This record gives sequence, structure tokens and C-alpha cells, in this order.
Amino acid sequence: FQLVSLLLIGIAAWGIGFGLISSFRVVGVVIAVGIFLFLIALVGLIGAVKHHQVLLFFYMIILLLVFIVQFSVSCACLALNKEQQSQLLEVGWNNTKSARTDIERNLNCCGFRVFDPNETCSSDCFRSHQCQPCAPIIEEYSQMVLRFVGGIGLFFSFTEILGVWLTYRYRNQKDPRANPSAFL
Repeated sequence: FQLVSLLLIGIAAWGIGFGLISSFRVVGVVIAVGIFLFLIALVGLIGAVKHHQVLLFFYMIILLLVFIVQFSVSCACLALNKEQQSQLLEVGWNNTKSARTDIERNLNCCGFRVFDPNETCSSDCFRSHQCQPCAPIIEEYSQMVLRFVGGIGLFFSFTEILGVWLTYRYRNQKDPRANPSAFL
């Protein structure tokens, strides 16, 4: 859990460092989720080391909620067909100017479905007016990324449900260092 959270924070920092992402909202959300997961993992670790029943209970409940959200998102990523994916990409294209600029610059394309030389574009190919539309390039990448993210998310969601089960199973055990006559 801590590895996943540190990985999220590291990927967000890497994206900013290499100029792949200029939207601070996206990076801020990824970093916030990473910090949240790190804190939840820390609560579970402290609860396990100290045999603290309340911390382990909250860890178990929050981990279950994270599992439900992650499992749902992973299944949605894997279930999107090409038409739904295309509609989702077009809505995203029309609603975010900063992401559109990043995509045009990084993929060297202009426009979503049709290249219009009268519109502004931050791509290098715009100067020569020989740009391709971005939709086919984005759809090819997004198909691969959705499958990868869905599969990785599904794998980690099952490790989370294993964590919930283990926490539930061992939450009420006695601390071996405690007084033997004490209940918990």
C-alpha cells in the first residue's frame, strides 16, 4: 500500500519534471491520492505494531472503501468499448484546454477529428500545415492505457481485499508482550 502511494507521488512528480503534464489539478489530485494512501497504510502499520483495535478497525473500513472504488474503476476501464471510449475522449477534449495543449504538443497533432489550419495549435507540425488529427492517435494510446490501468487496478484491488480479510481475522488477537491476564 505504501509502495503504491509512493509510486503515485513519484509518477506525478516525474510528469511535471519532464513537462508531460501541465495541469496542476491533475497532478494535485494524483499527489493527494498518494498522500492519502500513504497515511492509510501508516494507520494500518501503527495499528498492527501497537495492537490497537480502533486503528485496525478504521484501517479495515477505509481499505474496504478503497477496494470498492478501485474495483469499480478497474472494471469500468476494462469494460469500455471503442464507441464509449471515443465519446469519453471527445468530452474530455472539449472540456479541458490545458490537456488539449499538452496532447497537441506531445503527440504532434492538431484538432480532434479534423485538422483546421485556421485554429491555433501548439504542435510543431502546425507551422508546415501538415498535421494529423489527434483522435486516432489518442484512441490508440488510450485503448492500451485503459487495459493496462484496469488490469493493474484489478490486481491491487484483490490485494486490498486480502488486507481487509487479514485485518478482520487478526484484529482481536492479544498482544503477546502484554500482561497475560489482560483481555486485549
